[in-house]
Amino acid sequence: MADQSNIEQSDKCFRKSLSIAQAQSAKGWELRTATSLARLWKSQGREQDGYNLLAPIYNWFTEGFDTADLKEAKTLLDELQ
Repeated sequence: MADQSNIEQSDKCFRKSLSIAQAQSAKGWELRTATSLARLWKSQGREQDGYNLLAPIYNWFTEGFDTADLKEAKTLLDELQ
């Protein structure tokens, strides 16, 4: 298992990436980053936090559900529920 400083650094980087994607209205990148951050949180037992982060971003999409990013996000959401 990764040491705590690596986890904290990863969390910080994912949050910064998420903020940048949101500022740029880059929904694809926002989804990818949120999926990664939710996966990290899941590994820490923070499933509800991950779900609460990822679900609204996933639900923003109205098409493209056959893409790898949306499939991955949906699988993770199902695991987090």
